Amino acid sequence: MILLTVGLVLLGVFALRFHLDRRRLSNGIYLLLGVAVLVAWAIGAGDQADPTLVLVGLGLVLSPLVVLVLAGLLIANGMQMVRREGMRIANLLSIGPGIVLLVPYVLLGVAIATGSLRSVLLASLIMAVSYFGFVFTGFLVYSLLYGWLPYKPGMDAIVVHGSGLVGARVSPLLASRLDRAIQIYWAELAEGRRPVIIASGGKGSDEAVSEAAAMADYLLARGIPEASVAREERSTTTRENLLFVKRLLGERGATTRMVLVTSNFHILRTAILARRLKLDAEVTGARTAFYYLPSAILREFVAIVVAYKWTNAVTCLTLVALPLLLALVTGGLPTGR
Repeated sequence: MILLTVGLVLLGVFALRFHLDRRRLSNGIYLLLGVAVLVAWAIGAGDQADPTLVLVGLGLVLSPLVVLVLAGLLIANGMQMVRREGMRIANLLSIGPGIVLLVPYVLLGVAIATGSLRSVLLASLIMAVSYFGFVFTGFLVYSLLYGWLPYKPGMDAIVVHGSGLVGARVSPLLASRLDRAIQIYWAELAEGRRPVIIASGGKGSDEAVSEAAAMADYLLARGIPEASVAREERSTTTRENLLFVKRLLGERGATTRMVLVTSNFHILRTAILARRLKLDAEVTGARTAFYYLPSAILREFVAIVVAYKWTNAVTCLTLVALPLLLALVTGGLPTGR
């Protein structure tokens, strides 16, 4: 009954935090922990096994398994990207991390098979990899959940984040964001509101015009009135997008209630940034080609890990130390050559 209580408490914490602010990565961690504890309780109750051992077993098996599956998907996705878009460095980005994720498991297998004295150290490495597997699962599950949430109408501004141009034209990825913004604009208009659409994005060194200018042209060509389109042409990152847009809205005398339109793989990180900057904003995502998603999601996850670098560093160091401490306490630390 202890695990049942713990699982329900974790889900209750998730529900409360979700109600207060759904733009938190930790919401996904509480959700995943609660579900995992309840699954362990259900399995243990059905098989008359020790639920705590079941929970530990699930963690030791599923977390590394998630990382192995992720490695396979990244390698397969990289090969698909090469077939579709050619042999370019950008298209090979997912293959490298996929291979790197496999290395600890290969080394551990060799160490176990040969009786290597490095087994404890490799077990520590597996603990760290398993941690990231768990966090990645929470990130992925909550990203999907956040993306499925319905749009909340009643916005003063619709902010479209830039994503690169093809010459002076918007790319297919950016066009999907703009189409989503247009859809929201007409829906708001039908409800009697008249939000401003803010095209946000500066000019890259390889671009003929600013992203904001190309985006504004796209919107005007599809019937959005000039008075309803604003341009933010200085930003180069998502964070700058949000800061400059906040300043722009203040200059226009508008309130800061806004919806941020980006691609579906980018919504959770954008929402977390908006929360950190204390913006009254929600995020909605535009669809992305499926083959593009694995690489994009991996980049988003890496950015999240970096954003919470100290939390992740402390947790990893703790997990890495556990097998070493256990070996010292039990006298199982290898002493041979």
